[in-house]
Amino acid sequence: MPNIAAILKQEISRVARREVRSLTKSLHKASAQFRRDIAELKRRNSKAQAEIARLGRSNGFALPLKATEADAEEFRFTVRSVKSQRKRLGISAAAYAKLIGVTAHTVYSWEHGASRPRRSQLAALAALRGLGKKEVQQRLEQLHGKATKRRK
Repeated sequence: MPNIAAILKQEISRVARREVRSLTKSLHKASAQFRRDIAELKRRNSKAQAEIARLGRSNGFALPLKATEADAEEFRFTVRSVKSQRKRLGISAAAYAKLIGVTAHTVYSWEHGASRPRRSQLAALAALRGLGKKEVQQRLEQLHGKATKRRK
């Protein structure tokens, strides 16, 4: 004959497990929803940080040059043209890069044929081609003024 105490104990624990499961079901759903929300917030945060980094790399200090996409299509890029234009203006690669809105390393890569400018950068190069030494110096002074104002 089965032990009545053991059967009673099994039945009580079965009923208790079922009761606990029904009480914690809503907590499990809420916890899963919180995990999904946290994952979405992490994705948004990483996208925002990537956008901030991209904007930081573009220096954000470049003054818009009056150039159109048509200018970029007509502009023929050569390594010598970048070098000679920079030397004609009498500025460093870093200053030239600030005017265009790229890094000095990018200008270095262009000058050594390691890379080519993008279409938007070609438009900036084409617009810069029409400037003289005095205009370039004025733009650099304006950029320098903006850069120091942003640091404060």
